[in-house]
Amino acid sequence: MTAAQFELLEPASAHELLQARFQALAEWGCPLADALVIATHVEVDIVDAVTMIDRGCPPDLVVPLAA
Repeated sequence: MTAAQFELLEPASAHELLQARFQALAEWGCPLADALVIATHVEVDIVDAVTMIDRGCPPDLVVPLAA
């Protein structure tokens, strides 16, 4: 999803999307601070982010590498 697409979402839908992304990352063991940063970068595919973390990529490098 692009930032422009995200901006078109209704506030409730945007909240749900960010919450789901954050929860998925937290469930995969991503530190909460890093999960929050990654979740808010909607241009980063959540599946790619989880895959990177699962393969040992430090969570703080996910956004720079995936964006």
